[in-house]
Amino acid sequence: MRSGRNGCDRPEAARDPSVFVAPLAGPIRLAGPVAVRQGAGRLNEPGNEDPATRVSGAPEDEPPLRAAPGPGRAAGAARAAGAAGTAGDTLLGRAIAREPVPRRPLWIMRQAGRYLPEYRKLRERYGFKELAGEPELAAEVTLQPFRRFPFDAAIVFADIMSPIPALGVDFDFDPGPVVAEPIRSAAAVAALPEPDPGEVAPEVIAALRHVRAALPAGTALLGFCGAPWTLAAYLVEGRGVKDFPTLRAFAAAEPAALDDLLGRLSRLMAGYLVRQGEAGVDAVQVFDSWAGLLSRSDWERLIRPHLEAMLDTVGAAGVKRILFVQNAPHLVDAYAELPAEVLAVDWRVDLADLQRRHGRRRAIQGNIDPAVLTAGADAARAAAAELLGRVEPAGHIVNLGHGILPGTPIESVEALVDAVHRESG
Repeated sequence: MRSGRNGCDRPEAARDPSVFVAPLAGPIRLAGPVAVRQGAGRLNEPGNEDPATRVSGAPEDEPPLRAAPGPGRAAGAARAAGAAGTAGDTLLGRAIAREPVPRRPLWIMRQAGRYLPEYRKLRERYGFKELAGEPELAAEVTLQPFRRFPFDAAIVFADIMSPIPALGVDFDFDPGPVVAEPIRSAAAVAALPEPDPGEVAPEVIAALRHVRAALPAGTALLGFCGAPWTLAAYLVEGRGVKDFPTLRAFAAAEPAALDDLLGRLSRLMAGYLVRQGEAGVDAVQVFDSWAGLLSRSDWERLIRPHLEAMLDTVGAAGVKRILFVQNAPHLVDAYAELPAEVLAVDWRVDLADLQRRHGRRRAIQGNIDPAVLTAGADAARAAAAELLGRVEPAGHIVNLGHGILPGTPIESVEALVDAVHRESG
């Protein structure tokens, strides 16, 4: 199946009168136990800066994080286009900068998705590719959780494969990505085009602009992409399988071809993330889901040069970077050396220890086990209290250690939000 604009075969879906991307007047208030507390998250009011949350700068012998000074080209372009502020104007942005905050910011990976009844209702009418491929539908899905929960950031509803049609690659979902003709030769890599940035997932850029206009002031907007190696895993293997043996064999048999593929994906993702910055995002998250397949030495040789180059390009454009690494505890210290403002990890990593070792140079994000939330509100509340008690608040963004699971009760999310908001007193 030809993917096109994420494979959407029903452009009329965006004109469905039942889909209404309504502006969200802030601050968001809920009727239930997770209603936003007065003043929570208002960052420019005097008296909200708790001296106890201050964190000192990096020691003099640590190298500074590579980033462009000031807002950068992308952030400046976003403001010129009427985007609602920059990362520093939000609770999330101040946490990224490790500045004092009245409480820790909270968002959840896959917060727009199958655990929400309203999302499941939309899925009765539209397929995943339709929802992700039409900007107004994607914006509606992105905003759905905000009608229930006062999250501190919205992350655009899309897929890590959303930019891949620009390479002329056909794929579908069953339920994960399935590539029609996997890329397994130097000739196949060389045949891939180098698309213009404007040709890469234009539906995602349009959806970001819809969401940016609808979000209340003080709520951050996040974009994202897959890391080059993670995207290569699907392009070479053809679909998600345990340990990706074809990918690893390709790395051994065709190292030059793999290096070429990763370089192309690095450039493609860098341009894509810069475009997201121009569309008004406050930060972007890079998902590196399959790096843990490699040893540290193979990671240094195969992945690091391309991932570092991509992150450098994005940082030079003034876009804040959250780097998420999954199921790779042996690589966490290596990822902490990369140019990103935030290091996000899964539930397998001791976040307090990570903060002690690396938290003076960068913020950290995570990392409650998503399965805990399926156990109910009491379990979610206890996990949140344990995390907040172990991890220092300065520079900590609360999240799960991976995407929220479809069977998660709404009450568990309410309990998590309530626990985090209670920290503001």
